[in-house]
Amino acid sequence: MAEIGAYRARLAQLLGAPRADCVVPKTSAGQGLRAILNTYDGVPRVVATRGEFDSIDLILRQYARRGRIALHFVEARDSGLFDAADLLAAVGQADLVVISQVLFHTGQVLPELPALVAAAHAGGARVLVDVYHSLGVFPVDVMAMDADFAIGAAYKYLRGGPGAGYLYLHPRHLDGSLSTLDVGWFAKKDHFEYQRPDPPQFGVGGDAFLESTPPVMTCYQARAGQVFTQAIGVQRLRDYSLAQQRWLVSALAERGIGATGGSTDHGAFVVVTCGGDDGARASRRGVEAMAARGVIADARGPRIRLCPDVLTTTDELDLAARAVAEAIPP
Repeated sequence: MAEIGAYRARLAQLLGAPRADCVVPKTSAGQGLRAILNTYDGVPRVVATRGEFDSIDLILRQYARRGRIALHFVEARDSGLFDAADLLAAVGQADLVVISQVLFHTGQVLPELPALVAAAHAGGARVLVDVYHSLGVFPVDVMAMDADFAIGAAYKYLRGGPGAGYLYLHPRHLDGSLSTLDVGWFAKKDHFEYQRPDPPQFGVGGDAFLESTPPVMTCYQARAGQVFTQAIGVQRLRDYSLAQQRWLVSALAERGIGATGGSTDHGAFVVVTCGGDDGARASRRGVEAMAARGVIADARGPRIRLCPDVLTTTDELDLAARAVAEAIPP
């Protein structure tokens, strides 16, 4: 229990949350989304982008298919990027806005997110921000953002492995006025007393969103990555990442490969877009060819993502650039 508490406290510090119980451990970001969707008794109007990760997209579409939410997607422009004006126009018709701070497939940092949150609040909507590709990448401050909720996990930039997820709730939602169907006996007040009052009595603050017996090992598993990120400092990690990305983009350009990355409006990875009639198939083939050369990357539709780590050497970046050029001729 002490390690679970420490896990929550470290995440609260990284998120800019004012107290540890704002963070509720989850096994995935999707689990956090479902907990918020299940706070609504009616059929909320939900606005999201087409750029949300597959789990989030799938959950939203499944809820819509079952009539649990009324769903509207904001489309990307022809460039594949999302425009702030399109997002601002959509949030006025929402009860809940679900949106990523950094888009997982392009690396785009969502433009004007604080203004978007303010516009949603002005229309009476709540905002859930997916920080999976931003927490640990650059400084995140959920209080300054004024987000109602945030979801993510430690799988990537917090170096915590799978299963160590979280749901953040703003303190204004921890006064007992918001409740979810996604609860278990750890959400009960004095849960080790084994009492069953009717109606149920829940724990205070974020503890009211806890579920059943928690997976304790994931909190130990995630500890080293959280401590490392705190010790080095997210801004230092960000500065180093941007330098690595710029080096890689330049090395790819020398080989005739266009790539995006290395700018402040971009996340932690470099993107190479495969053209042609079937860019998605080309990107998958490219990733397979790169793996045969000892370079691990991933394909997201027609895009190949390359994410240098703080431990990645310049020689390894050069190897990656050569592998991309060999796998995807200009």
